[in-house]
Amino acid sequence: MSSRLPALAALGALLVACTNNPYPDADAERKVRYRTLEVPPKTLDPAVSYSVNEHHVTASVYETLLEYHYLKRPYTLIPGLAEAVPAPEPQADGGSLYRFRLRDGIGFASDECFAHFHGGPPSRPVVAADVAFQLMRLADPAVGSPMAPNFGRIRGFQAFGERLTQLRADPEFAALRIDRQYRRAGGIPGVAVRGERDLEVALASPHPQILYWFAFPFTTPVAWEAVAYWNGEGGRDFFKDHPVGTGPFRVGVFDKHRRIVLERNENWYGARHPERRAPGATFPDPAGLGAELVRGIDPAYAGRPLPFLDAVEFRVEKERIPEFSKFLQGYYDDSLITKESFDRVVHDGGLSPDMAARGVRLRKAVDIDVWYVGFNMLDPVVGAPAGERGRGLRQAMSLAVDAREFTRLFSNGRGVPAQSPIPPGLFGYDPGYRNPYRQPDLERARRILAEAGYPGGLDPATGRPLVLRFDALDPSTSRLMQFQFLADTWAKLGLEVRIVATTYNQFRDKLERGVHQVYLWGWLADYPDPENFLFLLWGPNAHSLFGGPNYGNFQDADYDALFVEMRDRPDDARRLERIREMRELLERERPWIELFHREQVRLEHEWLRNLVLAGVVGPTDKYLDVDPARRGELRRRWNEPIVWPAWVLAALGAAVVAPGVRTYLRERS
Repeated sequence: MSSRLPALAALGALLVACTNNPYPDADAERKVRYRTLEVPPKTLDPAVSYSVNEHHVTASVYETLLEYHYLKRPYTLIPGLAEAVPAPEPQADGGSLYRFRLRDGIGFASDECFAHFHGGPPSRPVVAADVAFQLMRLADPAVGSPMAPNFGRIRGFQAFGERLTQLRADPEFAALRIDRQYRRAGGIPGVAVRGERDLEVALASPHPQILYWFAFPFTTPVAWEAVAYWNGEGGRDFFKDHPVGTGPFRVGVFDKHRRIVLERNENWYGARHPERRAPGATFPDPAGLGAELVRGIDPAYAGRPLPFLDAVEFRVEKERIPEFSKFLQGYYDDSLITKESFDRVVHDGGLSPDMAARGVRLRKAVDIDVWYVGFNMLDPVVGAPAGERGRGLRQAMSLAVDAREFTRLFSNGRGVPAQSPIPPGLFGYDPGYRNPYRQPDLERARRILAEAGYPGGLDPATGRPLVLRFDALDPSTSRLMQFQFLADTWAKLGLEVRIVATTYNQFRDKLERGVHQVYLWGWLADYPDPENFLFLLWGPNAHSLFGGPNYGNFQDADYDALFVEMRDRPDDARRLERIREMRELLERERPWIELFHREQVRLEHEWLRNLVLAGVVGPTDKYLDVDPARRGELRRRWNEPIVWPAWVLAALGAAVVAPGVRTYLRERS
């Protein structure tokens, strides 16, 4: 009978300690940011990783030569591992040259691969040859980097990859260690190492946008030792699952399908040399910058060395609803808002009273993207072959579409109506500009349609409504509702627009053959430059003719000439003027009906500091801070366990054993 007494005591202790906290108690006082990944990362190899989901990890593990100013808009490049942002040096043969000089004192995160090859310490300094090695990996067909085409202007880049393929036909060459293969192949002629810290990159023709690629993990320094050692042999990991980088954090726990923990990297140059106050290792001064962007940031952070966090923990959450629920419990520091909860959480563009009462803050930012309705300019009815009649038809259809109503119905109002292909935050975006064909006006649309030869939307050849085809890439119900909204809008002009829903592959086949007519499409920028949007309408990029991303096959000699001049210029007054001329041409020709730029909307708890939403993925975690004491206090308040049923059960159990206890005590007395 006496054995029941310890059991009851244990039950009482268990009830007191009862908690649903998913994190170790040891982390309660540490500065850990808790965030989510939608899906497990396929690869953390910086040469291959291309998804935003993966870049949330790689951007903190792999430091880059350049990066973006955390607070400035339009987006501005600043030095990272490089001492300065290099200016292009024109060459006599028409090419250009960029000279990078690495900071002194950069080292790789500690890893056993270095001791394996060299003995001694588990790290080594970063040298310019490590950047050259990574550029060779981008050119290596065996690596399969999706970024390879973007570096094609580097002299000898493609030829180096072709030479590797030929040499690897020899089994003896193919068996060499990877760095020796690259050395035997002669390297990339346009990538020259000029000492331990100096690197030159020579382009065959000017391409100012290449600097943006040096702010992505694709071009981070990579140690050949890490690639050679982490090859899956002898029970070792593969390099794609075992990053060895130069960033402010290093991988401490890698449970790919559940959780990834990044720990502070003590070898990071910012941690080793905070006194140097390097731009990428110091919190920027928010003074004088956009008020909305820096709202809530304490100016006292300005000039402080980074990072502030001890760790970043990612949990894989494939469903939005569980993620949002855990955010409300305080177990994630910030979160997107589920579509089902949006109207309950956001009222009239601001937070609902109950969310505000919890200390939650609302953050908004416009993505660097554009969504649009496109016309196939090869089509005889809506395209260039139709001449003035086709132009008037496109103009009228553009005037009929209300982008604000579209976003209200299909994205909870999240989105900024687009006036041109260029989104906010980029050079060339004018917040005061209003496209005269993107202000909904049905009466004007009807007049233009009549002038184009379609009075009341009637086809003069048949006397019946003009029939157009909307080629839909997605037959899902949610997408079909969007397509139907557009068709119903154009029906107000008397046009009959028939939705032809296909699978994505069937739609792509139509694009290849140039037999599409009207379609809905979007573009998310690779880098924050107007060239990355305006090239979507450049004639040589016409998809059905040349395989480029100009899916509407728009071709205009004046536009093409303006684009080429704009593309290769720095951000100056002349470039801005060329952009305005291109914008005016697109107004008139209407190859697109610009719809909207998506808007990010996130919630953050009061204990999270310095969160700024960005349209490009970068090493943002190093700028963040948390107050773990306040987080712990609110978590306990929001997650008090309901223990009365267990206490009732314990009381019943005590009532059952009490007679036996009294009997036992009488017999012992």
